[in-house]
Parts: sequence; structure tokens; C-alpha cells
Amino acid sequence: MIEEKQLLLQSLKRKGFSKEILKAFEKVKRENFVPENLKDRTYEDTALPIGKGQTISQPYTIATMFFMLNLRKGQKVLEIGSGCGYVLALISRIVGKKGKVFGIEIIPELTEKSKKNLKEYRNVKIYIGNGKLGLPKEKPFDRIIISAGYNEIPKPLVEQLKEKGIIVAPIGNIHGQSLVAFEKINGKLKLKKEIQGFIFVPLVEQIYPSRI
Repeated sequence: MIEEKQLLLQSLKRKGFSKEILKAFEKVKRENFVPENLKDRTYEDTALPIGKGQTISQPYTIATMFFMLNLRKGQKVLEIGSGCGYVLALISRIVGKKGKVFGIEIIPELTEKSKKNLKEYRNVKIYIGNGKLGLPKEKPFDRIIISAGYNEIPKPLVEQLKEKGIIVAPIGNIHGQSLVAFEKINGKLKLKKEIQGFIFVPLVEQIYPSRI
């Protein structure tokens, strides 16, 4: 597994990602967030199922979103659809001890699992809830990352983003999305960058009995 991890890190390095991003991927053990039956595939550069119709995202995709977010030490970051907690762990490493990281996950089993996965991370807090509504009691945020596909940026998230803050999300439909980065300028979102050709699981807004 060590060799596979090194191959992944080398691949990300060749793609030009920053030292801070590469160090986060080096330090965080992805195997702690992958289901037991998929441990042998931990360091494949691909998304993997984690149950309840959700996935742990492809490392390249995560690194791309981090690049678009322009993450820095000491920032306050919110992730919508935090799943198993892997992205939260990576962000925690990048923003450092003075940074604050918050996750929202609507599926109870994944919320509890991610809390266990991240119990040693002192600067991370995870809440259960509808990500579209954000986390008003912890606003404002320097950065917001949406880790599930949706057709627009929900208005509550715009309100909870700091002026000159950045939000990154996959925008589109179930057939595919573009990763977009917006900066908040004078209270409104201004497009900074768009990269086409991604597929995320849809943002879950409501839990039905069959999902629990």
C-alpha cells in the first residue's frame, strides 16, 4: 500500500499541485476512510463507494477543488456533503491548527462514521443536516466547498460566505457537472474559474426511510 500511495503522490505532483496540497495527501491515511472490502483499492486515483449511495471522491478531483479554493493557513472552511470525512481531514492539514473546519452531512450513518474517523482532529466539527441551508451559527466562512452535484449555488451559502471568500462546487445535472469557483464581490458571486467534465453524486436534500 505504501508503494501505491507514492505512485498517487507522484501523479498529483506531475499535475502541478502545490506542496501544501501534496503534503496533506501524504499525511492523511485514505485507508482510514475507505470501507474494509475496498482497502486494496485505497490509493487508486478514483472515487470509491462508501455506502448509502455515496462515494469518497477521486484524489485528483479533490486536489483540483483545493487548488480552485486557494486554501491558506488559518482559514475557516465549510464542506457541504462531508461523507466519510476524508476531505475534512485533508483541509484540516492545509489550514493548520489555527484554521477551523466544519462539515455538514445529511446521512446519519456517514455523520457518525466521519466523527469517529476524525476524533483526533481538534480543529474539525461535523454536523448533521441539509447542506443547502449551510451552517448559519458558524458563519461567516473564508471558503466553502460543495462535495456533491447540484444545479446552482444555494442562496444560504452565498450569505454565509465572507466578502472576497471563495466557494467551489460541481454545478450541473446527474449526467455531469463543471467544477466552478466563485468569489464573493459586493455580496454577489463572480465566476473565477470553470473546469468541465466531472461527475459527482447528487446533493442529498432529504433522507427517506429506505436510505437509513
